[in-house]
Amino acid sequence: MNTTMINKTKIAIGASVLAAGALIGTSAQAADLPGYSATYAVKADGRSGTATRTLTKSGNNYNYTVKASAARIASVDQSSKFSLSGGRILPSSSSMSVRLFGVGNTHSIKFNNSAKTAVSTYKGKSTTLKMSSQAYDDLSLEAQIRQELINGRFSGNYHLVRKTSIDTANFKRSGTSKLTVPAGTYDVVRIDRVHDDRGRATSFWLAPSLNYLPVKVSQTNDGKTISMELTKAN
Repeated sequence: MNTTMINKTKIAIGASVLAAGALIGTSAQAADLPGYSATYAVKADGRSGTATRTLTKSGNNYNYTVKASAARIASVDQSSKFSLSGGRILPSSSSMSVRLFGVGNTHSIKFNNSAKTAVSTYKGKSTTLKMSSQAYDDLSLEAQIRQELINGRFSGNYHLVRKTSIDTANFKRSGTSKLTVPAGTYDVVRIDRVHDDRGRATSFWLAPSLNYLPVKVSQTNDGKTISMELTKAN
């Protein structure tokens, strides 16, 4: 498994973008983002692994952590801190560490939402990026999509902080179905990432009965597929 595939793995696991929190409703008062803990079975480049994702809440402040490993040769640790204000997710910081065959790298982001800037640090080099609109790290973006779905919305268009730039990240709804994973059989909503590169595909299957938690994530890049299936949720 190469570094590119590991980065795609952390996106699928971490960014996996799309846990949501309650049945879609039309209440005038925004619902709070709930916490949760979930474990997944991961298959990547012919290897098997596991992933855990935990979102904890203290008042309007949240801490989201993702830990994943594959065949003892690769690991991903991610964390994101953010708050919920006026129904919107406001990220404050994030970090990501990837190790492949004993070689690692880290990427951290610090947000200044009032100044509309984000400082991205990768391999010791920091880049200050201007946010024309609210931008997110992988995990806080997932939380923002989740918050929208909780309250019956889904914009599908977002901005994501990368190592040296802020990129657009677009998603679309792609229907409903039943899906069986190790944790059980669920009615799911499918959401796909819109890629410019036809060689890439990213899909998420979200279960309304589990507060739109993703029960499956699949990502294909250069002919290689990474999949993640829910084994347990609390």
